[in-house]
Amino acid sequence: MQRITVNPDAVVSAALREPTEELISPERLKAMAEAGERLVHYIGFEISGYVHLGTGLISMQKVADLQGVGVETQVFLADYHSWINRKLGGDLSTIRRVAGGYFKEALKVSLKLVGGDPEKTRFVLGSELYEKLGIDYFTNVLKVSMEATLSRVRRSVTILGRRESEALSFAQLLYVPMQVADIFSLGVNIAHGGMDQRKAHVIAIEVGEKAFGYKPVAVHHHLLPALAMDQESWRALVEARRAGSREEFEKVVADAKMSKSKPEGAVFIHDPPEVVRSKVLGAFCPAGEVELNPVLEIARYIIFRQLREPFEVVNKKTGARASFESYQSLEEAFREKKVHPLDLKEAVATRLAEILEPAYKHFAEGPGRQYLEEMREIKITR
Repeated sequence: MQRITVNPDAVVSAALREPTEELISPERLKAMAEAGERLVHYIGFEISGYVHLGTGLISMQKVADLQGVGVETQVFLADYHSWINRKLGGDLSTIRRVAGGYFKEALKVSLKLVGGDPEKTRFVLGSELYEKLGIDYFTNVLKVSMEATLSRVRRSVTILGRRESEALSFAQLLYVPMQVADIFSLGVNIAHGGMDQRKAHVIAIEVGEKAFGYKPVAVHHHLLPALAMDQESWRALVEARRAGSREEFEKVVADAKMSKSKPEGAVFIHDPPEVVRSKVLGAFCPAGEVELNPVLEIARYIIFRQLREPFEVVNKKTGARASFESYQSLEEAFREKKVHPLDLKEAVATRLAEILEPAYKHFAEGPGRQYLEEMREIKITR
């Protein structure tokens, strides 16, 4: 990799900024930057249904952060992985069409919404990379496979959104070695994904030195919980986090996270304002509870990150207005029940709809309209 000049402290700071939950490791990333290594990032996505807040805004926030400090950013459109995991009915041609159409367009729009530049991010289709590399990619898959045990791969199938106990095809066992091989085939030294992708990235770190001559670092961002959660699933999520077991929390959060397969609990970036409002007003939001509260999560990770003026909550009963300049002050007021859940929902719905308005217009009446219409013609099962 060619040498570049970046500010090591700025790079580490950008990598650690919310929504990051984990960086493995800050020391290694700083050392790479200080040594003048070319910093190459990637985040990979399965191609399935519509892009929601988690896939779009949360993921792209970190891309924008890294892009802003001189890191080369890449988005990997994993068509073969999506085929293995039977997305979009398991039709590879449909997966590829969506990858190069709606999905790519939605991620570009999302990146722009959070202050990034889509033109400075490289979008790579998996099958095109594999065709270009040929035998070299197959060799990389074998290198990973030779260093990873079968039991370790089986424990990592949760990155597919599946449990270890599920019956798996042999192709699904290849998924993890392929994902790790993607990192090294792209020359990546900053692997990025949600917390649900941690297991694959840890394997990459462990096998990297021996199989490819270097270890990447890994950045894992927060996963938004579904809006349409119930008391039981929310309590299980909170208790799993408090228990301190990463394994248990990963299992629970996989079921509770915002997902395109559960549209009632997900806000899509192209949703019209009235739909955004309806979903937020119908969200689970227990009074006085601030931990993993779906509505507060949107306030924290999306609204306050882009806040340019105080966040205002209006008490519908009294008409009193409360202004908050930091998320911490809002959280404290909600914990003390000085802010009613319905008033919070109203404020969050209004501000979120404003943030998403450019995306809505892009897909309703702008260049993205053709892609959204195409998606509506496709029967999306997962």
